[in-house]
Amino acid sequence: MSSESMGGILGAIVAATVLAVAVVFGPIGQYGKPPKPAKVEPAPAAAPATPAAPAPRGPIIREVPNQ
Repeated sequence: MSSESMGGILGAIVAATVLAVAVVFGPIGQYGKPPKPAKVEPAPAAAPATPAAPAPRGPIIREVPNQ
């Protein structure tokens, strides 16, 4: 057999292998796959209604009259 026919046979085998792998693994990405269900987060438990403490304030600077 000549090297050209050997290369053609080897190329056909490689092409068939690549095609078989592509069919087995399917399309890449989300295309062709069912959409993922939306993640539902449970609602947080209702906490008793307590007033939140006010945020701490900085130092109070007042003007002192000069005497």
